Amino acid sequence: MNEMRAALYDRFGPPEVLYEGRVPVPVRAPGEVLVRVRAVGVNGGELYGRAGRVKLVTGRRFPLRMGIDFVGEVAEVAEATGSARSTGQDGAAPGPRRGDVVWGGLGRRLGSAAEYVAVRPRQISLAPENLTPAEAVSLLAGGTTSLTALRDKARIRPGERLLVRGGSGGVGSVAVQLGKMFGARVTALAGPRNLDFVRELGADEVIDYTTAHAAELGSFDVVMDTVGTELASFRKLLSPGGRMVSVTFDTDHILSSVGYILWSAVHGTGRVRAFSGNPRHAQLAELAGYARDGAVRPVVDTVRPLAEIAAAHRALEAGGVRGKHVVEIG
Repeated sequence: MNEMRAALYDRFGPPEVLYEGRVPVPVRAPGEVLVRVRAVGVNGGELYGRAGRVKLVTGRRFPLRMGIDFVGEVAEVAEATGSARSTGQDGAAPGPRRGDVVWGGLGRRLGSAAEYVAVRPRQISLAPENLTPAEAVSLLAGGTTSLTALRDKARIRPGERLLVRGGSGGVGSVAVQLGKMFGARVTALAGPRNLDFVRELGADEVIDYTTAHAAELGSFDVVMDTVGTELASFRKLLSPGGRMVSVTFDTDHILSSVGYILWSAVHGTGRVRAFSGNPRHAQLAELAGYARDGAVRPVVDTVRPLAEIAAAHRALEAGGVRGKHVVEIG
């Protein structure tokens, strides 16, 4: 086993630059485990990377790779864990075993859209056993992002009013569910064909973003933004003591978008909080527990094979997504 299939691209551009190619199987570094990948999600940040909008992150050493999250089975374990569970390191106890179905992410690098990934135990946890790999991965990036945004950054409290922009997407669809689980009154913005869908996720109120103006929405204790545009307009909706968390930025105006987030920290009230997601074992295990208990449910829009990853990117770029586009690795 020297080579494996992987999603690659040799130049920046539209979805059509993506193809299924072959690369060497990763060699485990000391302490890492090798995971046989079964499914990956298609995330918005990958679209920007493929299009060449974040070259400082992706670099320019082609061929470049795709994929940040994954669900799969442990194929090889780190020497320290052997074939039995043991106390792990870096917050990853207990250690994984061969055959465990796990989920996790690559942090701030790409490459999970492939047959194998090598990761440290702290980057994975056991996946929720009541879900298929495609179902589980549809929750992964959105779930960990929403946990960080709502609980850790916004510190949302029961009874508070929460506004979720992009309530039908991969992040927003999980944020709506977690917001309800945390006891908030949830208002979500979504496109006209997705209004009923977002209500079914538990939103108390769903508003068509194509007809509503930000100034007409009222006031909120927490605004969670998954869109990245019009940050100033939505920041004005914060009630006294309100908090706003943006999990993306306007890629057409990167400098001004990031600059506004930084400016908000020292000017006016209601700082716009932002962060770079990099979930660890404890958070992954917590999210898996919520999925097992039914507190959050997966939302899969489409499932495609690795050879059709370009089609998955086209579908996400087209908008109107319900949950997550998923790519299965056969």
